[in-house]
Amino acid sequence: MILVIDFGGQYNQLIARRVRDMHVYCEVVSYEKALEAAKEKKPGGIIFTGGPNSVYEKNAPKIDEKIFDLGIPILGLCYGMQIMAHELGGKVTSANSKEFGKTKTYVENSSKLFEGLKKEEFVWMSHVDYVEEMPKGFKKVASTDNTPNAAMENVERNLYAMQYHPEVNHTENGFKMLENFVYGICKEKPEWTMSNYAKEKINEIKEKVGDGKVLLALSGGVDSSVTAKLLSKALGDKLTCIFVDHGLMRKNEGDQVEAAFKDSGMHFIRVNAEERFLKKLKGITDPEEKRKAIGEEFIRVFEEEGRKIKSVDYLAQGTIYPDIIESGAGNAAVIKSHHNVGGLPEAVDFKEIIEPLRLLFKDEVRELGRELGLADYLVDRQPFPGPGLGIRVIGELTKEKLDILRDADFIFRQELEKSGIEKLPDQYFAVLTNNRSVGVMGDFRTYDYTLALRAVQTTDFMTADWYRIPFELLDKISNRIVNEVGHINRIVYDITSKPPATIEWE
Repeated sequence: MILVIDFGGQYNQLIARRVRDMHVYCEVVSYEKALEAAKEKKPGGIIFTGGPNSVYEKNAPKIDEKIFDLGIPILGLCYGMQIMAHELGGKVTSANSKEFGKTKTYVENSSKLFEGLKKEEFVWMSHVDYVEEMPKGFKKVASTDNTPNAAMENVERNLYAMQYHPEVNHTENGFKMLENFVYGICKEKPEWTMSNYAKEKINEIKEKVGDGKVLLALSGGVDSSVTAKLLSKALGDKLTCIFVDHGLMRKNEGDQVEAAFKDSGMHFIRVNAEERFLKKLKGITDPEEKRKAIGEEFIRVFEEEGRKIKSVDYLAQGTIYPDIIESGAGNAAVIKSHHNVGGLPEAVDFKEIIEPLRLLFKDEVRELGRELGLADYLVDRQPFPGPGLGIRVIGELTKEKLDILRDADFIFRQELEKSGIEKLPDQYFAVLTNNRSVGVMGDFRTYDYTLALRAVQTTDFMTADWYRIPFELLDKISNRIVNEVGHINRIVYDITSKPPATIEWE
């Protein structure tokens, strides 16, 4: 395995995903736990991430210098390079000329880091500080016009570092550089596959649960659906799934979830709670308040159904790795709250929580779903927020607004998918805004809602570019929605990338 040490950089998850893409297992841990984790897990290699700090700041993240004496290959990236140099006796200073963006870099391709690459590479720089003097025993293996030490190595101690970010797509051969470290220097083998993971997890779950009973809250999303399928294969009728249909799903999705699981050997319970959720949400317009209300009510409904089950030994959740990291595991900043890493149902008595996907990224979860034979329409579902359409209807929620959005969103997705476009957007959906405007239909004046369409291209969902849908197709979609869906008289298309916008509107 490879251990990724998080110094607070925005790309910590992306680095881990790049390593997983090589079919090599890796984990992310806080810099404060780095030495302890390295001793315990004995990884084949360690990667230091970037970070927003200067090594000289009072509260800047530090690293225990003993980690460099373990003999484990280490690759420092950006701040990771600076902290390596600083701790080992080099000199880090603030640059006269900052470097941000794509930068021509001159590399020594005799170095194992750059094996098989050209002598000039374009890499993604993002730094103010730089290594002015390398520590004793290190030699320069890359430079730019403004940064004399853009990469360095100490082969005898198995220590390597780059001032730039090889993990982002803007570094043209960054993946190859990471492969050179993981395969060439760390000698890792590509043995991390979802086929192996499925077999190991099924056996592990069988052994843990024995004759016990497991309860799962099934939301119908990709994560909970794959969790249900995995547990069902391991446990059969020892698994009970409670599907809380909150009335905030897309068109026909509740029925699709039921069709996929009701005859699969588990005990499947569907709770139709639309009316209850809408009552709870009445008068709420703030998106964060909506999220909290939906999450809390989900737990309450699940508790009530759980009480009806006589005995539960284990509670299962579809928690995945980004949930753990984003919810502030270790010392990471909390990016957003996740309902499945926080409140648990208090009224359901259980011994332990089972989270079979907690070490997987989303693309790996989908791959596991296919490996388990889950229906394509569940595995390939468009990314969908936990609160569902609750945050795609702007303002207060009503059944009328939700039904309007369901029908319009269905037409938008249907037309895109049957258009014959070779590469569909990575995410696409409709948003019912709270804006109403004057329109005319036939000889009548209308005063109805504006619908926004959103489609983006992205590789990692951390950044995204708006998708260029052909005008002819937008025209067709607009005509269908206005003619077939009541109370919409204006369609707009969101042409904002992330950043500055987010992908979702709320």
